[in-house]
Amino acid sequence: MTGREQNNAATTGGGSLYRRLMAWLLLPLLGLGALMLIQAYLGARDTADRAFDRLLEAASLAIAEQVKKQDDQLWLDLPPAALEMLATDAEERVFYALYNERGEFVTGNADLPAPVRQSDDPQPLQYSDTNWRGMALRVAVRTSQLEGWSQRERFEVRVAHTREGRERLTWALFQGSLGRIAAMALLAVGVVLLAVRVALAPLTRLRRAIRERDPRTFAPLSLELPRELAELRETLNELLARMRRVRANQERFIGDASHQLRTPLAGISARAELALRKDQPQAWHSALETIQEASARTARLAVQLLSLTRLNNPEAKPELSRLELTAIAREATRSALHACYRDGVDLGLEAPDEPVLIEGIGWQLEEALANLIDNARRYGARHITVRVSAAPPALEVEDDGPGIAAEWRLLVLRPFHRGRNAGEGSGLGLAIVDGIARAHAARLTLYEASGGGLRVTMTFLGDRA
Repeated sequence: MTGREQNNAATTGGGSLYRRLMAWLLLPLLGLGALMLIQAYLGARDTADRAFDRLLEAASLAIAEQVKKQDDQLWLDLPPAALEMLATDAEERVFYALYNERGEFVTGNADLPAPVRQSDDPQPLQYSDTNWRGMALRVAVRTSQLEGWSQRERFEVRVAHTREGRERLTWALFQGSLGRIAAMALLAVGVVLLAVRVALAPLTRLRRAIRERDPRTFAPLSLELPRELAELRETLNELLARMRRVRANQERFIGDASHQLRTPLAGISARAELALRKDQPQAWHSALETIQEASARTARLAVQLLSLTRLNNPEAKPELSRLELTAIAREATRSALHACYRDGVDLGLEAPDEPVLIEGIGWQLEEALANLIDNARRYGARHITVRVSAAPPALEVEDDGPGIAAEWRLLVLRPFHRGRNAGEGSGLGLAIVDGIARAHAARLTLYEASGGGLRVTMTFLGDRA
Protein backbone atom coordinates (compact mmCIF):
# COMPACT_ATOMS: atom_id res chain seq x y z
CA MET A 1 0.00 0.00 0.00
CA THR A 2 1.44 3.38 -1.00
CA GLY A 3 1.71 6.37 1.34
CA ARG A 4 -1.18 8.12 -0.39
CA GLU A 5 -3.37 5.02 -0.11
CA GLN A 6 -2.53 4.78 3.58
CA ASN A 7 -3.40 8.43 4.09
CA ASN A 8 -6.68 7.98 2.24
CA ALA A 9 -7.48 4.90 4.31
CA ALA A 10 -6.72 6.82 7.49
CA THR A 11 -8.83 9.75 6.28
CA THR A 12 -11.89 7.69 5.35
CA GLY A 13 -11.50 4.98 7.98
CA GLY A 14 -13.90 6.75 10.33
CA GLY A 15 -16.59 7.09 7.64
CA SER A 16 -18.30 10.23 6.43
CA LEU A 17 -19.60 12.68 9.03
CA TYR A 18 -22.30 13.72 6.55
CA ARG A 19 -23.45 10.11 6.20
CA ARG A 20 -23.39 9.59 9.95
CA LEU A 21 -25.55 12.64 10.54
CA MET A 22 -27.94 11.58 7.81
CA ALA A 23 -28.17 8.09 9.27
CA TRP A 24 -28.78 9.35 12.83
CA LEU A 25 -31.42 11.80 11.61
CA LEU A 26 -33.14 9.74 8.94
CA LEU A 27 -33.34 6.47 10.85
CA PRO A 28 -35.53 8.01 13.60
CA LEU A 29 -37.57 9.67 10.86
CA LEU A 30 -38.04 6.29 9.19
CA GLY A 31 -39.12 4.79 12.51
CA LEU A 32 -41.51 7.67 13.07
CA GLY A 33 -42.84 7.25 9.54
CA ALA A 34 -43.44 3.54 10.16
CA LEU A 35 -45.32 4.37 13.36
CA MET A 36 -47.39 6.94 11.46
CA LEU A 37 -48.23 4.35 8.80
CA ILE A 38 -49.28 1.86 11.44
CA GLN A 39 -51.36 4.52 13.16
CA ALA A 40 -52.92 5.56 9.83
CA TYR A 41 -53.86 1.96 9.06
CA LEU A 42 -55.34 1.40 12.50
CA GLY A 43 -57.22 4.68 12.25
CA ALA A 44 -58.57 3.76 8.80
CA ARG A 45 -59.70 0.34 10.06
CA ASP A 46 -61.35 1.89 13.10
CA THR A 47 -63.14 4.43 10.90
CA ALA A 48 -64.35 1.69 8.54
CA ASP A 49 -65.55 -0.42 11.47
CA ARG A 50 -67.51 2.49 12.91
CA ALA A 51 -69.11 3.26 9.53
CA PHE A 52 -70.19 -0.32 8.89
CA ASP A 53 -71.26 -0.79 12.51
CA ARG A 54 -73.64 2.11 11.98
CA LEU A 55 -75.05 0.22 9.01
CA LEU A 56 -75.46 -2.92 11.12
CA GLU A 57 -77.17 -0.85 13.80
CA ALA A 58 -79.60 0.66 11.28
CA ALA A 59 -80.32 -2.74 9.70
CA SER A 60 -80.94 -4.43 13.06
CA LEU A 61 -83.25 -1.60 14.09
CA ALA A 62 -85.20 -1.80 10.84
CA ILE A 63 -85.61 -5.57 11.28
CA ALA A 64 -86.62 -5.28 14.93
CA GLU A 65 -89.36 -2.80 14.02
CA GLN A 66 -90.91 -5.39 11.69
CA VAL A 67 -91.15 -8.18 14.28
CA LYS A 68 -94.77 -8.94 15.27
CA LYS A 69 -96.79 -11.60 17.08
CA GLN A 70 -98.98 -13.83 14.95
CA ASP A 71 -100.68 -17.06 15.98
CA ASP A 72 -98.82 -16.96 19.30
CA GLN A 73 -95.51 -16.94 17.43
CA LEU A 74 -93.06 -14.27 16.47
CA TRP A 75 -93.38 -13.30 12.87
CA LEU A 76 -91.11 -11.17 10.69
CA ASP A 77 -91.97 -9.43 7.44
CA LEU A 78 -88.48 -8.34 6.36
CA PRO A 79 -88.44 -5.31 4.05
CA PRO A 80 -85.83 -5.46 1.25
CA ALA A 81 -84.34 -2.12 2.32
CA ALA A 82 -83.29 -3.57 5.67
CA LEU A 83 -80.60 -5.70 4.04
CA GLU A 84 -79.93 -3.55 1.00
CA MET A 85 -78.40 -0.91 3.21
CA LEU A 86 -75.64 -3.44 4.06
CA ALA A 87 -74.86 -4.19 0.44
CA THR A 88 -71.81 -2.40 -1.08
CA ASP A 89 -69.68 -2.77 -4.19
CA ALA A 90 -67.60 -5.32 -2.34
CA GLU A 91 -70.53 -7.76 -2.50
CA GLU A 92 -70.41 -8.87 1.10
CA ARG A 93 -72.52 -11.79 2.20
CA VAL A 94 -75.32 -10.57 4.52
CA PHE A 95 -77.04 -12.73 7.15
CA TYR A 96 -79.90 -12.15 9.60
CA ALA A 97 -81.78 -14.23 12.14
CA LEU A 98 -84.59 -13.79 14.66
CA TYR A 99 -84.51 -15.58 18.03
CA ASN A 100 -87.16 -15.70 20.73
CA GLU A 101 -86.48 -15.00 24.36
CA ARG A 102 -85.52 -18.63 24.94
CA GLY A 103 -82.80 -18.38 22.28
CA GLU A 104 -84.66 -20.52 19.76
CA PHE A 105 -84.24 -19.76 16.10
CA VAL A 106 -87.45 -18.35 14.60
CA THR A 107 -86.58 -17.21 11.11
CA GLY A 108 -83.79 -15.85 8.98
CA ASN A 109 -81.40 -16.84 6.23
CA ALA A 110 -78.79 -18.30 8.59
CA ASP A 111 -78.65 -19.74 12.07
CA LEU A 112 -76.02 -17.33 13.36
CA PRO A 113 -73.91 -18.27 16.37
CA ALA A 114 -74.63 -16.75 19.75
CA PRO A 115 -72.61 -13.61 20.42
CA VAL A 116 -69.75 -13.38 22.87
CA ARG A 117 -70.97 -11.16 25.67
CA GLN A 118 -68.45 -8.41 26.39
CA SER A 119 -69.98 -7.51 29.76
CA ASP A 120 -72.58 -8.71 32.22
CA ASP A 121 -74.66 -5.56 31.84
CA PRO A 122 -77.46 -6.05 29.31
CA GLN A 123 -76.95 -3.79 26.34
CA PRO A 124 -79.58 -3.20 23.64
CA LEU A 125 -76.94 -3.56 20.94
CA GLN A 126 -73.69 -5.46 21.02
CA TYR A 127 -71.05 -6.20 18.40
CA SER A 128 -68.70 -9.13 18.10
CA ASP A 129 -66.30 -10.65 15.57
CA THR A 130 -66.58 -14.36 14.90
CA ASN A 131 -65.45 -17.00 12.47
CA TRP A 132 -68.44 -18.94 11.15
CA ARG A 133 -68.21 -21.67 8.52
CA GLY A 134 -64.85 -20.40 7.35
CA MET A 135 -66.04 -16.81 7.06
CA ALA A 136 -64.98 -13.86 9.19
CA LEU A 137 -68.18 -12.13 10.30
CA ARG A 138 -69.03 -8.94 12.09
CA VAL A 139 -72.20 -9.63 14.09
CA ALA A 140 -74.59 -7.08 15.59
CA VAL A 141 -77.02 -8.42 18.20
CA ARG A 142 -79.99 -6.27 19.16
CA THR A 143 -82.16 -7.27 22.12
CA SER A 144 -85.70 -5.86 21.90
CA GLN A 145 -89.36 -6.63 22.74
CA LEU A 146 -92.76 -6.30 21.20
CA GLU A 147 -94.40 -2.91 21.63
CA GLY A 148 -98.03 -4.09 21.97
CA TRP A 149 -99.96 -3.23 25.17
CA SER A 150 -100.86 -6.83 25.78
CA GLN A 151 -97.71 -8.54 24.51
CA ARG A 152 -94.24 -7.68 25.82
CA GLU A 153 -92.34 -10.72 24.62
CA ARG A 154 -88.58 -10.20 24.25
CA PHE A 155 -86.65 -11.30 21.18
CA GLU A 156 -83.22 -10.97 19.66
CA VAL A 157 -82.24 -9.86 16.16
CA ARG A 158 -78.86 -10.90 14.84
CA VAL A 159 -77.44 -9.25 11.71
CA ALA A 160 -74.04 -10.09 10.26
CA HIS A 161 -72.00 -9.55 7.15
CA THR A 162 -68.57 -10.50 5.88
CA ARG A 163 -65.66 -8.05 6.03
CA GLU A 164 -64.96 -7.34 2.35
CA GLY A 165 -66.56 -3.89 2.43
CA ARG A 166 -64.76 -2.96 5.64
CA GLU A 167 -61.41 -4.00 4.21
CA ARG A 168 -62.02 -2.09 0.98
CA LEU A 169 -62.98 1.06 2.89
CA THR A 170 -59.99 0.59 5.21
CA TRP A 171 -57.62 0.39 2.24
CA ALA A 172 -59.21 3.42 0.56
CA LEU A 173 -58.84 5.52 3.71
CA PHE A 174 -55.30 4.25 4.27
CA GLN A 175 -54.29 5.16 0.71
CA GLY A 176 -55.42 8.72 1.34
CA SER A 177 -53.36 8.90 4.52
CA LEU A 178 -50.44 7.21 2.77
CA GLY A 179 -50.22 10.00 0.21
CA ARG A 180 -50.18 12.68 2.89
CA ILE A 181 -47.58 10.81 4.94
CA ALA A 182 -45.38 10.33 1.85
CA ALA A 183 -45.56 14.07 1.12
CA MET A 184 -44.65 14.86 4.73
CA ALA A 185 -41.78 12.35 4.60
CA LEU A 186 -40.35 13.90 1.43
CA LEU A 187 -40.60 17.35 2.99
CA ALA A 188 -38.91 16.12 6.19
CA VAL A 189 -36.07 14.47 4.25
CA GLY A 190 -35.56 17.65 2.24
CA VAL A 191 -35.45 19.73 5.41
CA VAL A 192 -32.99 17.30 7.02
CA LEU A 193 -30.73 17.35 3.95
CA LEU A 194 -30.75 21.13 3.88
CA ALA A 195 -30.23 21.40 7.65
CA VAL A 196 -27.28 19.00 7.63
CA ARG A 197 -25.67 20.79 4.70
CA VAL A 198 -26.10 24.18 6.37
CA ALA A 199 -24.88 22.81 9.73
CA LEU A 200 -21.73 21.36 8.12
CA ALA A 201 -20.96 24.51 6.12
CA PRO A 202 -18.69 25.96 8.89
CA LEU A 203 -16.76 22.68 8.97
CA THR A 204 -16.29 22.95 5.21
CA ARG A 205 -15.00 26.51 5.63
CA LEU A 206 -12.58 25.33 8.31
CA ARG A 207 -11.34 22.53 6.06
CA ARG A 208 -10.78 24.93 3.17
CA ALA A 209 -9.02 27.44 5.41
CA ILE A 210 -6.61 24.74 6.62
CA ARG A 211 -6.06 23.36 3.11
CA GLU A 212 -5.34 26.80 1.63
CA ARG A 213 -2.86 27.81 4.34
CA ASP A 214 0.82 28.20 3.57
CA PRO A 215 2.49 25.07 5.03
CA ARG A 216 5.38 27.25 6.25
CA THR A 217 3.24 29.37 8.52
CA PHE A 218 2.03 28.49 12.00
CA ALA A 219 -0.10 31.59 12.54
CA PRO A 220 -3.30 30.89 14.53
CA LEU A 221 -6.61 30.47 12.74
CA SER A 222 -9.01 33.41 13.09
CA LEU A 223 -12.03 31.96 11.27
CA GLU A 224 -15.45 32.75 12.76
CA LEU A 225 -17.09 29.45 13.70
CA PRO A 226 -19.94 28.13 15.91
CA ARG A 227 -19.13 27.33 19.51
CA GLU A 228 -18.58 23.60 18.95
CA LEU A 229 -16.20 24.18 16.04
CA ALA A 230 -14.60 27.12 17.85
CA GLU A 231 -13.33 24.58 20.37
CA LEU A 232 -11.79 22.62 17.49
CA ARG A 233 -10.27 25.84 16.14
CA GLU A 234 -8.72 26.62 19.53
CA THR A 235 -7.36 23.09 19.73
CA LEU A 236 -5.79 23.52 16.28
CA ASN A 237 -4.35 26.86 17.39
CA GLU A 238 -2.82 25.17 20.44
CA LEU A 239 -1.30 22.55 18.15
CA LEU A 240 0.07 25.29 15.90
CA ALA A 241 1.52 27.06 18.95
CA ARG A 242 3.29 23.86 20.01
CA MET A 243 4.61 23.43 16.49
CA ARG A 244 5.88 27.02 16.57
CA ARG A 245 7.74 26.27 19.79
CA VAL A 246 9.20 23.10 18.30
CA ARG A 247 10.31 24.94 15.18
CA ALA A 248 11.78 27.78 17.28
CA ASN A 249 13.66 25.18 19.30
CA GLN A 250 14.98 23.58 16.12
CA GLU A 251 15.98 26.93 14.65
CA ARG A 252 17.72 27.86 17.90
CA PHE A 253 19.59 24.57 17.86
CA ILE A 254 20.63 25.08 14.24
CA GLY A 255 21.79 28.62 15.03
CA ASP A 256 23.67 27.53 18.13
CA ALA A 257 25.24 24.57 16.39
CA SER A 258 26.32 26.59 13.37
CA HIS A 259 27.73 29.35 15.58
CA GLN A 260 29.54 27.05 18.01
CA LEU A 261 30.81 24.52 15.47
CA ARG A 262 32.03 27.06 12.94
CA THR A 263 35.09 28.11 14.97
CA PRO A 264 36.49 24.64 15.85
CA LEU A 265 35.83 23.32 12.36
CA ALA A 266 37.56 26.34 10.86
CA GLY A 267 40.48 25.79 13.26
CA ILE A 268 40.76 22.14 12.24
CA SER A 269 40.73 23.11 8.57
CA ALA A 270 43.34 25.84 9.08
CA ARG A 271 45.61 23.55 11.10
CA ALA A 272 45.38 20.83 8.45
CA GLU A 273 46.15 23.34 5.67
CA LEU A 274 49.16 24.68 7.60
CA ALA A 275 50.49 21.16 8.15
CA LEU A 276 50.22 20.38 4.43
CA ARG A 277 52.60 23.26 3.65
CA LYS A 278 55.35 21.70 5.76
CA ASP A 279 57.53 18.73 4.97
CA GLN A 280 58.72 17.78 8.47
CA PRO A 281 57.06 14.65 9.98
CA GLN A 282 57.36 16.24 13.41
CA ALA A 283 55.16 19.14 12.27
CA TRP A 284 52.66 16.73 10.83
CA HIS A 285 52.55 14.80 14.10
CA SER A 286 52.01 17.98 16.10
CA ALA A 287 49.26 19.09 13.70
CA LEU A 288 47.51 15.72 13.97
CA GLU A 289 47.56 15.93 17.77
CA THR A 290 46.04 19.40 17.62
CA ILE A 291 43.42 18.22 15.10
CA GLN A 292 42.59 15.21 17.27
CA GLU A 293 42.05 17.39 20.35
CA ALA A 294 39.97 19.86 18.38
CA SER A 295 37.90 17.02 16.90
CA ALA A 296 37.26 15.57 20.36
CA ARG A 297 36.14 18.99 21.66
CA THR A 298 33.94 19.45 18.59
CA ALA A 299 32.37 16.01 19.00
CA ARG A 300 31.67 16.72 22.68
CA LEU A 301 30.18 20.08 21.74
CA ALA A 302 27.88 18.42 19.20
CA VAL A 303 26.75 15.85 21.80
CA GLN A 304 26.06 18.59 24.33
CA LEU A 305 24.12 20.61 21.76
CA LEU A 306 21.95 17.60 21.00
CA SER A 307 21.37 16.94 24.71
CA LEU A 308 20.43 20.57 25.32
CA THR A 309 18.02 20.51 22.37
CA ARG A 310 16.33 17.36 23.64
CA LEU A 311 15.91 18.91 27.07
CA ASN A 312 14.56 22.20 25.73
CA ASN A 313 12.06 20.57 23.40
CA PRO A 314 8.70 21.80 24.78
CA GLU A 315 6.82 18.81 23.32
CA ALA A 316 9.15 16.07 24.59
CA LYS A 317 7.62 14.37 27.61
CA PRO A 318 9.62 11.19 28.39
CA GLU A 319 7.93 8.64 30.62
CA LEU A 320 9.19 8.58 34.20
CA SER A 321 10.27 5.33 35.82
CA ARG A 322 11.36 4.17 39.26
CA LEU A 323 15.11 4.78 39.65
CA GLU A 324 17.72 4.02 42.31
CA LEU A 325 20.02 7.05 42.70
CA THR A 326 23.00 5.09 43.99
CA ALA A 327 23.01 2.91 40.86
CA ILE A 328 22.76 6.04 38.67
CA ALA A 329 25.69 7.68 40.48
CA ARG A 330 27.77 4.50 40.38
CA GLU A 331 27.27 4.15 36.60
CA ALA A 332 28.15 7.81 35.94
CA THR A 333 31.26 7.53 38.11
CA ARG A 334 32.38 4.35 36.36
CA SER A 335 31.95 6.00 32.94
CA ALA A 336 34.07 9.04 33.94
CA LEU A 337 36.74 7.09 35.79
CA HIS A 338 39.03 6.54 32.78
CA ALA A 339 39.17 10.22 31.79
CA CYS A 340 39.78 11.29 35.40
CA TYR A 341 42.53 8.70 35.86
CA ARG A 342 44.25 9.86 32.65
CA ASP A 343 44.29 13.46 33.94
CA GLY A 344 45.33 12.51 37.44
CA VAL A 345 42.01 13.40 39.06
CA ASP A 346 40.86 11.56 42.17
CA LEU A 347 37.19 10.57 41.63
CA GLY A 348 35.13 9.02 44.44
CA LEU A 349 31.57 8.07 45.36
CA GLU A 350 29.79 8.43 48.70
CA ALA A 351 26.34 6.80 49.01
CA PRO A 352 24.11 5.45 51.80
CA ASP A 353 23.60 1.75 52.31
CA GLU A 354 19.83 1.85 51.87
CA PRO A 355 18.39 2.38 48.37
CA VAL A 356 17.27 5.89 47.42
CA LEU A 357 14.33 5.69 45.03
CA ILE A 358 12.79 8.45 42.92
CA GLU A 359 10.65 8.83 39.80
CA GLY A 360 12.87 10.04 36.96
CA ILE A 361 14.62 9.47 33.64
CA GLY A 362 17.81 7.44 33.95
CA TRP A 363 19.79 8.66 30.95
CA GLN A 364 19.17 12.31 31.86
CA LEU A 365 20.45 11.93 35.42
CA GLU A 366 23.53 10.08 34.15
CA GLU A 367 24.05 12.91 31.64
CA ALA A 368 23.80 15.50 34.43
CA LEU A 369 26.41 13.74 36.59
CA ALA A 370 28.68 13.23 33.56
CA ASN A 371 28.56 16.96 32.77
CA LEU A 372 29.27 17.98 36.37
CA ILE A 373 32.23 15.57 36.63
CA ASP A 374 33.57 16.63 33.23
CA ASN A 375 33.25 20.34 34.06
CA ALA A 376 35.13 19.87 37.33
CA ARG A 377 37.88 17.89 35.56
CA ARG A 378 38.29 20.39 32.71
CA TYR A 379 38.39 23.42 35.02
CA GLY A 380 41.32 22.15 37.09
CA ALA A 381 39.88 20.08 39.95
CA ARG A 382 42.17 17.42 41.43
CA HIS A 383 39.60 15.79 43.72
CA ILE A 384 35.97 15.13 42.73
CA THR A 385 33.39 13.51 45.00
CA VAL A 386 29.97 12.27 43.90
CA ARG A 387 27.44 11.99 46.75
CA VAL A 388 23.99 10.46 47.08
CA SER A 389 21.74 11.68 49.92
CA ALA A 390 18.63 9.98 51.19
CA ALA A 391 16.74 12.63 53.17
CA PRO A 392 15.76 14.35 50.99
CA PRO A 393 16.85 12.43 47.88
CA ALA A 394 19.70 14.35 46.22
CA LEU A 395 22.68 14.02 43.92
CA GLU A 396 25.78 16.13 44.58
CA VAL A 397 29.16 16.70 42.93
CA GLU A 398 31.90 18.50 44.90
CA ASP A 399 35.35 19.45 43.62
CA ASP A 400 38.41 21.41 44.79
CA GLY A 401 38.75 23.46 41.61
CA PRO A 402 38.71 27.24 41.22
CA GLY A 403 34.95 27.38 41.91
CA ILE A 404 32.52 29.99 40.66
CA ALA A 405 32.01 33.41 42.21
CA ALA A 406 28.60 34.01 43.79
CA GLU A 407 27.66 36.73 41.28
CA TRP A 408 28.33 34.34 38.36
CA ARG A 409 26.42 31.29 39.62
CA LEU A 410 23.13 32.18 37.94
CA LEU A 411 24.80 33.35 34.73
CA VAL A 412 26.69 30.10 34.19
CA LEU A 413 23.36 28.24 33.97
CA ARG A 414 22.73 29.96 30.65
CA PRO A 415 23.86 28.18 27.49
CA PHE A 416 27.35 29.13 26.18
CA HIS A 417 28.16 31.24 29.23
CA ARG A 418 31.59 30.10 30.39
CA GLY A 419 32.42 32.54 33.20
CA ARG A 420 35.78 34.12 33.84
CA ASN A 421 37.81 30.91 33.76
CA ALA A 422 37.04 29.70 30.27
CA GLY A 423 39.12 26.56 30.44
CA GLU A 424 38.30 23.96 27.77
CA GLY A 425 34.55 23.96 28.30
CA SER A 426 31.85 24.94 25.85
CA GLY A 427 29.54 26.65 28.30
CA LEU A 428 26.82 24.00 27.96
CA GLY A 429 27.48 21.59 30.83
CA LEU A 430 25.73 23.49 33.62
CA ALA A 431 22.94 24.57 31.27
CA ILE A 432 22.26 20.91 30.52
CA VAL A 433 22.28 20.07 34.25
CA ASP A 434 19.84 22.91 34.92
CA GLY A 435 17.50 21.63 32.18
CA ILE A 436 17.58 18.11 33.62
CA ALA A 437 16.85 19.46 37.11
CA ARG A 438 13.83 21.38 35.81
CA ALA A 439 12.61 18.28 33.94
CA HIS A 440 12.65 16.38 37.28
CA ALA A 441 11.11 19.23 39.31
CA ALA A 442 14.35 19.28 41.30
CA ARG A 443 16.12 22.25 42.90
CA LEU A 444 19.63 22.95 41.57
CA THR A 445 21.94 24.88 43.90
CA LEU A 446 25.57 25.93 43.54
CA TYR A 447 27.64 26.40 46.72
CA GLU A 448 31.24 27.09 47.56
CA ALA A 449 32.86 23.87 48.66
CA SER A 450 34.66 23.59 51.95
CA GLY A 451 38.02 23.44 50.18
CA GLY A 452 37.29 26.48 48.04
CA GLY A 453 35.94 24.62 45.02
CA LEU A 454 32.34 24.16 43.82
CA ARG A 455 29.55 22.01 45.19
CA VAL A 456 26.52 21.43 42.93
CA THR A 457 23.44 19.78 44.50
CA MET A 458 20.33 18.54 42.75
CA THR A 459 17.59 18.00 45.35
CA PHE A 460 14.51 16.08 44.29
CA LEU A 461 11.31 17.57 45.68
CA GLY A 462 9.00 14.67 44.85
CA ASP A 463 7.78 12.06 47.33
CA ARG A 464 10.27 9.38 48.16
CA ALA A 465 9.14 5.79 47.57
